[in-house]
Amino acid sequence: MNNIKGITVEENALLNNLNTYKIASKAKYLIKVDTIESLIELLKYLKENKIKFFILGAGSNVILDEYFDGAIIKLKGLNYVHIKDNLVTTGAGTMMVKLATTTVNNNLTGLEWAINIPGTIGGSINGNAGAYNSEIFDNLVKVKVLTPKLEVKEMLKEDFTYSYRHTNIKEKKLIVLEATFKLAKGDKKTSEEIIKDRWHRRKTTQPLEMPSAGSVFRNPENDYAGRLIEEAGLKGKTIGGAQISLKHANFIVNIGGATSKDIKNLIELIRKEVKNQFNVDLILEQEIIDWK
Repeated sequence: MNNIKGITVEENALLNNLNTYKIASKAKYLIKVDTIESLIELLKYLKENKIKFFILGAGSNVILDEYFDGAIIKLKGLNYVHIKDNLVTTGAGTMMVKLATTTVNNNLTGLEWAINIPGTIGGSINGNAGAYNSEIFDNLVKVKVLTPKLEVKEMLKEDFTYSYRHTNIKEKKLIVLEATFKLAKGDKKTSEEIIKDRWHRRKTTQPLEMPSAGSVFRNPENDYAGRLIEEAGLKGKTIGGAQISLKHANFIVNIGGATSKDIKNLIELIRKEVKNQFNVDLILEQEIIDWK
């Protein structure tokens, strides 16, 4: 594996700082990839040697188990933003905040909402991330993907099935490599005012000072998951090191030493109580990674 150009390999790697819950987790290999070509060579090697792999973005919106007997892959080198007129092309490893900031600085509007999304482009497209009634597919034009046969393919937005916080990308076992967005001409100052207002709203309503992975559940139609959880009397409920946030009930926070089991047990408690009290089946927005 070390003979593959464009990758760095770390064995028995700690993942504590690579997931936003700060769960103590470890992987047999942590591999950082510089190029699409090196990713393809790496995946060939892993498949030939029957080594499991998982591609990890910014570690937000996921709940990691304690140990992965395989390779965690980070698309470190796919971190760029290219702008031509109002078309923006960016790598899957680019953080959403970088994309949003770069477009605003170039007087383009449409991605202001993304400034506070703590994820990568690849992960955000996988889960159709969004905020403030906007989502990443709104401005998406096309996506460059790697197929299960390790072929690079360009797909149009219309080639995907997508809905609120969901796409069929993982079902098709595609790996997002690059995305192109079409934005409108805007004004940097106006965009900065929008961002400032939304940052203030987020700071006052969400537990940003605590490790979490964002909203735990999708909002049911015409309602809010946080309202249901709070009305169920669960705000502040703690299991081990995990707590339903006192600031926003649709957040679970790590108050110290939380394990994936603690978080999953809280999730099941919430689901059970909301179902019993309101007959609502909450749908998980976060992804439980069981390393199976």
